[in-house]
Formats: sequence, C-alpha cells, structure tokens
Amino acid sequence: MNPITSAFMPNATNMIRLDHTHTMATFHQYKSTSKPQVKRGLVNTVCLALEVHAQLEEEIFYPAVREVSDIEAIRKALPEHAEMKRLIALLRDMEPEDARYDDTFMELMRDVMHHVADEETLILPEAERLLQDQLGELGARMMKRRLELVAPRTADIAVNMARAMPAPSIAMLAGATMAGVLLGRRLMRH
Repeated sequence: MNPITSAFMPNATNMIRLDHTHTMATFHQYKSTSKPQVKRGLVNTVCLALEVHAQLEEEIFYPAVREVSDIEAIRKALPEHAEMKRLIALLRDMEPEDARYDDTFMELMRDVMHHVADEETLILPEAERLLQDQLGELGARMMKRRLELVAPRTADIAVNMARAMPAPSIAMLAGATMAGVLLGRRLMRH
C-alpha cells in the first residue's frame, strides 16, 4: 500500500470501532425523536450500516482473525449477525407507526450493543495483538469492499440522511452549500 494512502486509511480495528461509534450515535438520535419520517430515516441508516459492517467482518476481518486465533467470540458473532439481519428484515417490513416498530428497533439496539461489547473487549484486542502488521492491509481491503457495497445505494443513503436530519439542519446545510457555491463562483471569476 502507498505510504501516503495508508496515512489516511483507517486500519481494520479502527474502522470497526468507527462503525460502532456511528451506529451508537444513530441509536441515541432515534431515542430523542417521535417523528415517523425521522425514525424511518434513522432506522434505514442504521440497518444499511449494520449490513455493510457485518458483511465486511464476515468476508474479510473474521477469516483473518480465525487464521490466528480460535477465540470463542468469533464463533458467537455469526449467529449474532444472523439475528441482527432477522430484526432488520422485520423493521424493513414495518412502518414507523407500527406498534412493534420501536420495540423491534430497541431489540436490535440491545443485540448490537452486546455484540459491540464482545468485539471491543475480546475480538479487537486479540486482532491487534496477533495481526498487528496486517491491520492496515485489512483496513484497505475493507474500505475497498465497503465502497463496492455502498456505491449502488448512494441514492438511498442520501434520502435516509435527509429524512433523519431535522428541518433547521437541512436549511442550515442548504444555506452553507449555497454560500460555498457563490463564493466558489466569485473566486473562479477572479
């Protein structure tokens, strides 16, 4: 890997931790809203992020860890991913107004929090101990695969982000974008 590129590329364990942080922040955002449209946007955002995260772990990260360790937490992770996918499918078939929507999302949240705790206290330290020299390369492979998985879904991601964003934030973002465009035009003329 190019040294310049590697300076900007998170290693595999840092990438996993960043995903965990993003998911937890979105969960907390969900708890603070009652608007169905915002809930739908947040749930769709979390569901896609979890699906991509799980696929990266299953295809790239877990096999690498399994090659050097027989840690029990890895054996538990795949059934946990399967349960997470089951809950995601249920959420996708529901509307935010459905009586079970909040409960199903909270069940997903509890399962993910348990899974994250195991990964961050058991799996990631084991990987950092045993795969120290490979974490950068694994991170690069995971980033490349992430882009492949997310690219076809960019429109969905944009719609969900817009749904999840409060109206004042959208207005502020639109205003900042317009100001940037106008400033850019002015600078281009001079």
